[in-house]
Formats: sequence, C-alpha cells, structure tokens
Amino acid sequence: MGGRQSGEQRFGPSLSIAARRTTLADLRRDWSAGAGIAGFVVVLVGAASSIGLLVGAARDFGLSSGQTASWVLACYLAIGISGAALTWRTRAPISMAWSTPGLALVASIAAAHSLTYAEVLGAYVLSAVVMVALGVSGAFERVTSRLPPALANALLAGVLLPFVLGAFRALPLAPLPVGGMLAVFLVGRVAFARWAVPAALVVGAGLSLAAGMVGPINLSSTSLFGTLVWTTPAFSVRAALTLALPMTILTLASQQLPGLAVLRACGFGRVPASPLITASGIGSLLAAPFGGHSTNLAAITAAISAGEEAHPDPARRWPASLSAAFFYLLLGVFAGWLVGAVAAIPVAVVSALAGLALVGTALSSLVAALGEERGREAAFLTFAITASGVTVWGVGSAVWGLLVGGAVLWLVQRRR
Repeated sequence: MGGRQSGEQRFGPSLSIAARRTTLADLRRDWSAGAGIAGFVVVLVGAASSIGLLVGAARDFGLSSGQTASWVLACYLAIGISGAALTWRTRAPISMAWSTPGLALVASIAAAHSLTYAEVLGAYVLSAVVMVALGVSGAFERVTSRLPPALANALLAGVLLPFVLGAFRALPLAPLPVGGMLAVFLVGRVAFARWAVPAALVVGAGLSLAAGMVGPINLSSTSLFGTLVWTTPAFSVRAALTLALPMTILTLASQQLPGLAVLRACGFGRVPASPLITASGIGSLLAAPFGGHSTNLAAITAAISAGEEAHPDPARRWPASLSAAFFYLLLGVFAGWLVGAVAAIPVAVVSALAGLALVGTALSSLVAALGEERGREAAFLTFAITASGVTVWGVGSAVWGLLVGGAVLWLVQRRR
C-alpha cells in the first residue's frame, strides 16, 4: 500500500504541471529498458510510415537534396525538442510527431504543381500561427467541438485515397519489389499489424536491391548530416485556401484531438491541452522556413509511449517519450543520409510504401465518416470531391469538399 501511495504522490497530483522541477535523479529512477525500447519503436513506426511520402513530395517540388534534408531535419528538431521539453516539464509521456495527413495534402499539391514551394512554406506559417492562437487563447476545444467529425474524417479519407490507390498502381512499374511489399503487408496486417509497414519497407528495399533497381546513395550535393536551408515563405490567398485552411483542419481533427484522447485514455487526462497545442504551433512556426510542414501531438504512436507497453506503472512511462525525442533528433542529425537512402529506392517502391502506410488511417477515417446515417451523404460528397483532386478558381479539392459537404449537412439539419 505504501508503494502505491508513493506512486500516486509522484503521478496523480503532478500530471498537469510537475509539482517540482524534474531532475536527472527522477530520470534515473523512472528509466527502464521497456521505456527506451518503446521510444525506439515510436520513431521506427513513425518514420517508416511517411518518409517515402516526404521524399516523393520533395521530388515533385523539384527540391535539391539539401533542401529535402533540411525539411527532414527541421521537422525532427521541432518534434524532438518540443516533445522532450513538454515531457520533462510535466513528467507525462508527451509524444510529438508530424502530421502524416497534412503531409499527404502537401504531397498532392506538389504532384499537381498548384503552388510554389515558397507559397507552401507561407501556408505552413499561417497554419502554425492559427495553432498558436488556438493554444494561447484556450479556444482549441471550443473550435474543435464545432467541427463536424464526419466531415473531418471524410476530408482525411479523401486526401489519403489517391495515395492508397498509388500503392497498387505502382505494381506494374516494379512487379517484384512492389508485389513482395503487398504480400508482406497483407500478411502483416493480420499477424503483426504494428510492424506491417516497416516489414514492407525492408522487403521492398531488399527486393529492389536484389533486382538491381537501387541507385547509389547520392551525397554529392549535400552531406551525411542534415543542415538547415532557409527559404523565404511567400503568402497568397490561394495558398491560404488551398493548403493552410485544410491543413489546419486536418491537423486538429486527425492529430491534436486523437493525441489528447490517447493521453486521457492512458490516464494522463490532467495534462492541460492549451500548453501542448501552443508548443506544437511554436515548433511548426520555427520549422516552417526550413521546410518543416507541421509539429503536433502524436496520435497512433502516442499509445506506444503512453501505454502499458512502455511500463506497467504510468508514473514511469514518461522516459519513453524522452527516448523517442532522442531518436528523432538522431534521425535529424543524419537527415542527409536518410534522404539519400530513400531517394535511391525506385520511385514505384516509395509510392507503394507511402500508400500502404496510409491504408489503416484511410480505412478508419472512411468508416468514421460514414458511420452516422444522418450526415452520411454530406460526408460522402466531402470524401468524393476531396479525392477527385479537382481545382476550381485556384482553390483545391479539399476546400470544395468541405464547402459542399458542409452545405449539404447544414441543409439536412435545417430541414430536420
């Protein structure tokens, strides 16, 4: 009983703001091998699931290898530093990540060449400013509570669908590696769901190497290490509507809200939301001129560091997030090598990896969007219009999907 009371004194009352400053002695006391491994798994799953999407988007933007490495480094610096600072401050497992749905939206814009890279960075800045404002003002929960969940999920599913389809369209281009990836992924989703995407990456890279399809890792224009490359953001109404607005909505609906829900479900409900949202916005704002597209609360991988897999005792789970922050920073340091390694893999394999990594999220989003009969038609229209990729008057499909779906939902509610 005495040990339990001690744990409650360290854990329960100090969740919102640590009652005293965290020290290295606290870290030594609470550290465990399980927490360290959990942090490594968080980074492995998070990086493998979307790094191909990032490199593909950079290729479509025509970025140099140095600019691509800067994009990776900026993201991982913001993720690692903000996650470590929040975790150290609260002694709760606060895991940060980049927004994979937001990255998918950026990748779709890159493929369509509808915005310049500088305009995209300007949209990042606008989105980050909005996030900081929501956090500082405490308006985060008030704003998100008014966003229809069905439309938010439909928007996300519509953004992700073209990438999922791309995984299967890549099969004729590289039958051996992509076919192997599909087989391993399908088996993995049943037998080892968490490792299905990393396993597909390993198999795809291995079969590409065996088939002689892997090019040399080109570090001639950059270095082994990542360096920050400044690009001055450009601001336009078109970029604000096409990217900043839908990206903010996607980040709120698919990352910030689920991330908070995971923390609460794992027993960390007393951690205040506003400082977390504010910190994520500041991280995004600082990373934007160097290519970083977003910093936000981790959603899926957050359950790894905040759950029992990190440690049975909730009070000893916070080192898992410090471990994840360390490995994110390590990846950022070697961003030049990471980008070169991914770029050496055939484009078809990278496209397949990106699509397979998004299958689970796309499926769960579509199910959630169409789950309620009253708003099903509005959600489906949002999904279909967004997935179409249509651009009208310079405004992208995500905005039109939200507008049409929102109008239909409003009419249905008004009629009833």
